[in-house]
Amino acid sequence: MNFAENILGFIKTLHFPVKVPDEIEVMNPFRDPSVLALCTQFYKKFYADSYKRWMIIGINPGRFGGGITGVPFTDPIRLQTVVGIINPMPKKQELSSVFVYEMIKAFGDLEAFYKNFYFTSISPLGFTKNNKNLNYYDDKLLQETVKDFAVDCLYRQLDFGIHREVAFCLGEGKNYHYLTKLNNEQKIFKLIIPLSHPRYIMQYRLKRKEEYINAYIEQFKLFCNPLN
Repeated sequence: MNFAENILGFIKTLHFPVKVPDEIEVMNPFRDPSVLALCTQFYKKFYADSYKRWMIIGINPGRFGGGITGVPFTDPIRLQTVVGIINPMPKKQELSSVFVYEMIKAFGDLEAFYKNFYFTSISPLGFTKNNKNLNYYDDKLLQETVKDFAVDCLYRQLDFGIHREVAFCLGEGKNYHYLTKLNNEQKIFKLIIPLSHPRYIMQYRLKRKEEYINAYIEQFKLFCNPLN
């Protein structure tokens, strides 16, 4: 199977295997056939090959981005206007998606970026509490509950064709510390490189956005050998 087929097989079987703490709900957009259809278009467009890729690991999908489109760091606006996949979803933007697609444009173009990199998250499924996004590490019990699921998902995705010399972590704080601890236990990657999280940049460092975009690209070029 090629990379796209591996991804699609993975997301079609995703489910959170244990009960989550009270008041927390799991977002699984892949249960919706229309979302799977959008994902199929996306991954067949950019990943229908056998290139190895570097993994970029986020926290968990948000309800206005990957939690609704099924495509990590891609809100319905970017999916339609930048990627070119028409969708009926409400056109509400997600800040992380805005940053990511500006960074991809600076890198080169969509084809060049996705030929080299693959976005995922510690938990490929998202969480909400009281109808608001919830990061897995913001609830101590959820953080403990998500561990086995996270490890299993990381190992399953390695089989797609992932470079293991280095992986990139979105978030220099709690997400990086959690992933580093997991990696020290599991020995999945030789090195984890932290990058400032897109939402943090857009919410608190917007005036320095170009500086952060350049920092991303410098790290990619320093630790990777991107294909043309």
